[in-house]
Amino acid sequence: MIKVGIIGATGYAGGELARILMGHKDAKIVWYGSRNYIDKKYADVYQNMFQIVDAKCLDDNMEELAKKADVIFTATPQGFCASVISEAILADTKIVDLSADFRIKDVDTYEKWYGIQHKSPQFIEDAVYGLCEINREDVKGARLVANPGCYTTCSILTAYPLAKEGLIDMSTLIIDAKSGTSGAGRGAKVGNLYCEVNENIKAYGVASHRHTPEIEEQLGYAAKEDVRISFTPHLVPMNRGILATEYATLTKQTTYEEVKAVYDKYYKEEKFIRVLDEGICPETKWVEGSNYVDINFKIDPRTNRIIMMGAIDNLVKGAAGQAVQNMNLMFGLPESEGLELVPMFP
Repeated sequence: MIKVGIIGATGYAGGELARILMGHKDAKIVWYGSRNYIDKKYADVYQNMFQIVDAKCLDDNMEELAKKADVIFTATPQGFCASVISEAILADTKIVDLSADFRIKDVDTYEKWYGIQHKSPQFIEDAVYGLCEINREDVKGARLVANPGCYTTCSILTAYPLAKEGLIDMSTLIIDAKSGTSGAGRGAKVGNLYCEVNENIKAYGVASHRHTPEIEEQLGYAAKEDVRISFTPHLVPMNRGILATEYATLTKQTTYEEVKAVYDKYYKEEKFIRVLDEGICPETKWVEGSNYVDINFKIDPRTNRIIMMGAIDNLVKGAAGQAVQNMNLMFGLPESEGLELVPMFP
């Protein structure tokens, strides 16, 4: 039985980790960490856990937790994990960090986009970027995994096969993405109030969203070139979900069958990536509550461009589900353990 600690257990991603791990036959949560709710019953914070979780919230003492847990999930704001991680902690436990602290390999890039000083740059090279379908073998041997961002997971997986095979001109890539409000976290923010979000859609982080360099770095590895993209996220009035619509110029004339064969080459055997039938566009509703990524594409011969589309649940495949998927790989378990979640409808 894997002993699990969650720091940030009362945030949306932390709460989703707890929900998923309740159904994991090989894991047991031993620490519900929450700086704001110390000594408060976890089920009083999340009433859906009434008579399911009897534990109280504890603090964020990583040193103590490392001696009690086989793996720690840090579902915390940027900067926390980097400020507390140490060689002694990593000697006692494994870490899956859901923040951006170890996702970006260049320290200057991280500090520029996140506006904070990186406290533990010595561990950046040690960290494995936890996009399981791409870095599976590296994740298996990792002691520190950087769990990818939600926009990033959807955006990268949607374009990855075509970037890898050189079918798209990376200098033309534009990503237009929409997210539900849970992607902004559980903290109180005026911009996320019901009256601000309901009956509204808005772009934000235009030409400055901090997931941009993460997407560029990972797609750059795939394409074997420096990549610069235009990425625009939007907030839409729903709880969960991300839909990414991506546009790029094709490097050669190609057919639907040829592009489909490229996606199948990379994803046909992937449990959690579903390349949809021709003509079916991904929708957030059909992946809600699950660890699935739905992907499809449409070739526009008039403009010699391809439109790639991807949908995920931002709290599952975009955060907690992917974190559990990484944990399974790190401990040699079936990758889908605890994640056989059928999408919810309606």
